[in-house]
Amino acid sequence: IGRIKPELYKQRSLDNEDGMRSNSKACGKLNFILKYDCDLEQLIVKIHKAVNLPAKDFSGTSDPYVKIYLLPDRKTKHQTKVHRKTLNPVFDEVFLFPVPYNDLVARKLHFSVYDFDRFSRHDLIGQVVVDHFLDLADFPRECILWKDIEYVTNDNVDLGELMFSLCYLPTAGRLTITIIKARNLKAMDITGASDPYVKVSLMSDGRRLKKRKTSTKRNTLNPVYNEAIVFDVPPENIDQIYLSIAVMDYDRVGHNEIIGVCQVGNEAERLGRDHWSEMLSYPRKPIAHWHSLVE
Repeated sequence: IGRIKPELYKQRSLDNEDGMRSNSKACGKLNFILKYDCDLEQLIVKIHKAVNLPAKDFSGTSDPYVKIYLLPDRKTKHQTKVHRKTLNPVFDEVFLFPVPYNDLVARKLHFSVYDFDRFSRHDLIGQVVVDHFLDLADFPRECILWKDIEYVTNDNVDLGELMFSLCYLPTAGRLTITIIKARNLKAMDITGASDPYVKVSLMSDGRRLKKRKTSTKRNTLNPVYNEAIVFDVPPENIDQIYLSIAVMDYDRVGHNEIIGVCQVGNEAERLGRDHWSEMLSYPRKPIAHWHSLVE
């Protein structure tokens, strides 16, 4: 019996019916308030609301939420709650970023607006970037800002690339993914580096069946692994499973952060699907490709 795939019903059109445009393609507007507390040395960000977001779901709505970073630090991430079935969410959430005032000149506030999807990876609706804080009128006192949400896609956010090979032995029911290396990974630490490792999950119907991970490579954006990860997958199950691959940044103190992800399998997008098909067409032969990482 064919399964309904909700991800196929995502509406890819990003046309904004209100005709709002800036130099980039606009996807609505974000309203937020910035303020700096000189005594506590922290940037206070209140996300008030978004308006005129594009519909990403088949029903003509979206399930939006916002992620916030104070770049170049990607370790400290804040995220709003998800608001269901609305193109005009009211968040009214406050987030704090500890940062010395003199450091603000080199920092950027990065908002990413997403559409939550329970069945596949979340759609990136667009982004807002705020820098030159000291040039804002009234700063460090309260500044009320409206900014266009600029159109970006998951694919053109440059997070780096991962090379791995796939090999399937039908007679043994053995699926091997060899993590070879990564290049040009996005720096997650404020030092401009990362401590990357790769986590591979064997998935079916959105459920994780098994997971494995590589060793961690210290202080590099171009790690070399050459590590094989093996899963037992009988031939009768190979069409029902897929691999979710996440490049992670190890953090000894806090929690580990995702640098970027990719998927391979029958239901994956483009190269992820093609790589999987090639593996099945040439059993017992390792097939290697570079994959771009997405958020």
